[in-house]
Amino acid sequence: MNLSQIVKARYTTKAYDPTRKIPAEQFAHLQTLLRYAPSSVNSQPWHFVIASTDKGKSRIAKATQPAYAYNEAKIKNASHVVVFCARQGIDEAHLQNLLAQEDKDGRFATPDARTGQHTTRSFYVNLHLYDNKDVQHWMEKQVYLSLGTLLLGAAALQIDATPIEGFDAKTLDEELGLRGQGLSSVVIACLGYRSSEDFNARLPKSRLQEESVITQI
Repeated sequence: MNLSQIVKARYTTKAYDPTRKIPAEQFAHLQTLLRYAPSSVNSQPWHFVIASTDKGKSRIAKATQPAYAYNEAKIKNASHVVVFCARQGIDEAHLQNLLAQEDKDGRFATPDARTGQHTTRSFYVNLHLYDNKDVQHWMEKQVYLSLGTLLLGAAALQIDATPIEGFDAKTLDEELGLRGQGLSSVVIACLGYRSSEDFNARLPKSRLQEESVITQI
């Protein structure tokens, strides 16, 4: 199956088979996709909380009540659930941690290259922090890049997925103790295998016509 076929075949799953679990070796691939997702200036302003047990999924499902109760079954019946979190800020400690890891991984041919990377990344962080004043929004955009990477990768592995914004972030942050870790929940992804009750599996995929969304110049 080529990439075009994959994106045409994937869809948002509405009901999961609770008896089917993602094999450990396949989920390891998905975790790799999360870690290696792209981010602006390699800022990696994220953390991922993964639930695969009934207890863990039930804790996440608390955030669907009462306004988003229609998402409770998806979370509880999926094989795995990922909570995508954004950092509440990018401080110097995080910047130095990134720099040290890049150095360890052999990213810098010279000390000047290391200094240049830190200078460039700090420039963009400060741009969004002090000038644009949108640093939280900027970090959340990076989190969504990791979500897109996961959704495409899951489809390539023939694993069904559901991105979910319908949850109470305050409730989830409190349940998982995220605020105390300097994190906040942004979006949830359910992963697993569709059930026979998934009506969306039988519907044709629908997108706007190519000429209405793509302009060639």
